[in-house]
Amino acid sequence: MIFIVAKFKTKPEWSERWLELTRPFTEATRNEPGNLWFDWSRSVDNPNEFVLVEAFQDDAGGAHVNSEHFKQAMLIMPEGLVETPRIISQSVDQDGWGQMGELSVSS
Repeated sequence: MIFIVAKFKTKPEWSERWLELTRPFTEATRNEPGNLWFDWSRSVDNPNEFVLVEAFQDDAGGAHVNSEHFKQAMLIMPEGLVETPRIISQSVDQDGWGQMGELSVSS
């Protein structure tokens, strides 16, 4: 799978609206064939930083970046950002989340 983590630093006046601004992109991406997850989080240390964790089946990445909603998001998102997002994108030999080996919860 393709595993991606990206950090977005937003302008303070955009931070409260960021998830609304990105909602159409988020919903369209979650509905793409081959999307495994697409989840936004907000930093607990910096209210102007959002982290996007996403994953796609190996053959779905190209369709994602060539989709109309991706192209539209790339035009809209810069308005609310203070810098170019930082990203880690890797192909990993896994097809989903595994259980953490160092911590176990028994029911």
